[in-house]
Amino acid sequence: MALTKQVSPILLHLLCLTFWVLLLCCSAFNSNDYANALEKSILFFEGQRSGKLPSDQQLTWRGNSGLSDGSFYHVDLVGGYYDAGDNVKFGLPMAFTTTMLAWSVIEFGSSMKDQIQNAQAAIRWSTDYLLKASTATPATLYVQVGEPNMDHRCWERPEDMDTPRNVYKVSTQNPGSDVAAETAAALAAASIVFKDSDPSYSTKLLKTSIEVFDFADRYRGSYSDSLSSVVCPFYCSYSGYHDELLWGASWIHRASQNSSYLAYIQSNGHTLGADEDDYSFSWDDKRVGTKILLSKDFLEKRLEEFQSYKVHADNYICSLIPGTSSFQAQYTPGGLLYKESESNLQYVTSTAFLLLTYAEYLSSNGGVASCGTSTVTAANLISLAKKQVDYILGQNPEKMSYMVGFGEKYPQHVHHRGSSLPSIHAHPQHIACNDGFQYLYSSSPNPNILVGAVLGGPDNKDSFSDDRNNYQQAEPATYINAPLVGALAFFAATPTT
Repeated sequence: MALTKQVSPILLHLLCLTFWVLLLCCSAFNSNDYANALEKSILFFEGQRSGKLPSDQQLTWRGNSGLSDGSFYHVDLVGGYYDAGDNVKFGLPMAFTTTMLAWSVIEFGSSMKDQIQNAQAAIRWSTDYLLKASTATPATLYVQVGEPNMDHRCWERPEDMDTPRNVYKVSTQNPGSDVAAETAAALAAASIVFKDSDPSYSTKLLKTSIEVFDFADRYRGSYSDSLSSVVCPFYCSYSGYHDELLWGASWIHRASQNSSYLAYIQSNGHTLGADEDDYSFSWDDKRVGTKILLSKDFLEKRLEEFQSYKVHADNYICSLIPGTSSFQAQYTPGGLLYKESESNLQYVTSTAFLLLTYAEYLSSNGGVASCGTSTVTAANLISLAKKQVDYILGQNPEKMSYMVGFGEKYPQHVHHRGSSLPSIHAHPQHIACNDGFQYLYSSSPNPNILVGAVLGGPDNKDSFSDDRNNYQQAEPATYINAPLVGALAFFAATPTT
């Protein structure tokens, strides 16, 4: 990718214009394709719903499930999302999913057109649940429903669940600053989304966010230590809780404009990771996301205390760009960002989102990313993000769309209980725990299409095994889709020729 040395603004503008013409004329997908993918990426969340489904449910092969969640513990924990291909409601990835859906709407909602209401509905399905989990019991946050080890021993439709629906919580005695601060971030970000369309709901979200953040900050500790084997190794907080505290404070700062959160960031940033460079962004590690988020304040408001966040955001961006002095990312031969063998596309979608968001911040304020003696423009970031999104949608060596239901060729054997088993409408009789495994190991395509689901994706050689038992590649997850919603909205609004 070409890097620009220090050049005149006029020449830089002409270079960017030329770049865009070349980029768009050679695009494999047009704005209608991206709009179609956007619609499907949001529709996927309907397939992950827990609770009583609404009358406007479009994925009609799903049915009501988890209607008594929390009742044995005298709390209402009905609703929310199953994280991936199982039937557990994990609080940390659900909250991160919500934050990213909300951030997608905040940055790119104006490009979503007729999908904005569906995106808001996807957010609200989660925030309604998170509000209940946050307020049911004082000084307590309910962070999980379902015993994961028992759940994973069964291959059952969510509508048939008869595995233990244990409820897990963090409290003053057993803290969980990571999951609590992420929940606070989700509620704060969502409060921005609903500020105009539902002011009273927005106010409730922000108020609860502040209360949950105070709980997270006052009673510090990792939920992995408090809950051990029921959250580990599934969603262990490997990065600790410092990153979530700074992330949560940053979102409340943005949502509330309360000066006390600016002061909190200034006072605590150095001890919570502000000076650390990091090179991935996920449900576990929020450091890069925080750098990008807070760099907006420096770029727009010239808050000098946030200049270091811009520097670290640049460091992250430069690590992704081939040809820069600090380039260190790994790409497959086909050009896909590659981080891990398991669910790699979660890093691809989150990175694409950050690239586009940072590009927006830079271009709105005449900025560039500084990479040693070179600079990287917003157009460079958009180009890299587009390559990643297009790869997911089918422009790759396998000619495979990794979004289910999009394109002519997409995976047929998705690692997902509800999608792989006959629907309750086609097979009303109960399918017991062990009886479902015949469908896991079947070579037949999934009978129910989980439209819009983005799977774990190919390996480091661009190879993909369409095998239901290969969960590393074939399992979808809410946090893979959530950042992609924003990226697709951006490209859906970008004219192509």
